[in-house]
Amino acid sequence: MNALDAIDLAIVKALQANGRMSNAELSQKVGLSASACSRRLDLLEKNGVISGYHARLSNKALDYKMMAIVHISLSGQGAKTLNEFETAVKLCPNVLVCYLMSGDYDYILRVAAKDLEDYERIHRDWLSALPHVVKINSSFALREVIDRPNVGL
Repeated sequence: MNALDAIDLAIVKALQANGRMSNAELSQKVGLSASACSRRLDLLEKNGVISGYHARLSNKALDYKMMAIVHISLSGQGAKTLNEFETAVKLCPNVLVCYLMSGDYDYILRVAAKDLEDYERIHRDWLSALPHVVKINSSFALREVIDRPNVGL
């Protein structure tokens, strides 16, 4: 896809602020007819600029009061090893984010837990059971300072 023009940016910014707005509201906000706005929106979705629509849930309200940052080292870096780990980590419902990294650790995970006892269960039943794991280093977030759902445009 070519660079986003001013109307595409206006559409994306409006949806970042309120992903539930109707096409009629969106078209009015960006100054297009409803049909032209719908075509633009379809194109942004088709080209992967808009990758989905989600409800942003509160971990705290759902009783997940603890956030762990987990560094994981694997036994190797081969494609089979990485693929097997990534396939398995996707099954763990408490892993919110998983990044393949450069540097000292192979992966960094963000893991939600209800409390320390719950994290111990996650560590024992899920993280330690992941294939090819040789080292796990967990740190616990004391306070969330910022968690942006979107990049600034």
